[in-house]
Amino acid sequence: MKAEEMYFVEHLGELRKRIIITLAVFMTVLAVSFFYVQPIYDWLIRDLDQQLAILGPSEILWVYFMISGVIAIALTIPVAAHQTWMFIKPALNKKEQKVTLSYIPALFLLFLLGLAFGYFIVYPMVLNFLLSLSEGHFQTFFTSEKYFKFMMNLTLPFGFLFEIPLVVMFLTSLGILNPLLLAKARKVSYFALVVVAVLITPPDLVSDFLVVIPLLVLYEISIMLSRWVYKRKLAKDQLVTDEEEEDKVVQMRRPS
Repeated sequence: MKAEEMYFVEHLGELRKRIIITLAVFMTVLAVSFFYVQPIYDWLIRDLDQQLAILGPSEILWVYFMISGVIAIALTIPVAAHQTWMFIKPALNKKEQKVTLSYIPALFLLFLLGLAFGYFIVYPMVLNFLLSLSEGHFQTFFTSEKYFKFMMNLTLPFGFLFEIPLVVMFLTSLGILNPLLLAKARKVSYFALVVVAVLITPPDLVSDFLVVIPLLVLYEISIMLSRWVYKRKLAKDQLVTDEEEEDKVVQMRRPS
């Protein structure tokens, strides 16, 4: 077997190892979350003045798995990020290793912050607005499946969307992105974020508006953070260049 083929096989073996570890952690957290899912379910419906209905015996099981799955995803994110870092670590220099490793805690915290924003701010605002439309005209009746699908559609995407500033900072630190490029792509990015907002919200303008505004703010924050990282990167590069020039001058002045 050629050296390139051996290296490729070893690479695939390492990738398989990282995926297995991540999946094992996910399944473990999923099982533990499912064991405690009933108290979590009770907490999530604490503000409802009516019991949720189920249309079939398996529906509540599906809801429990959905809740457990979201918890498992959230708690597995730092493990998945660390395993990804371990996989790409040999291809990075020491500086890049430190930079990528430092982003892992923030990745987890931003995901939780996005979930909290979606659940405590966006979700109740959209729900109360839609319920106000039916007040005095319709009798509200929720099934557990539709209620939790609605909840997850308005909370889970924010967990991932809140990662945008961090991803932008990371790519800027590696030189892949820069604030000028992000500013030029503002119109296209705005359009993409509007499409995302329309897809994850109920079909009404108020819900779309309540989701679009935070996404656009996140993008502008990403540009500001990218500008900050970019300036620091330029300053460090200039410092390294100055030090190299000084070393060259010192070497030239030394007597042969």
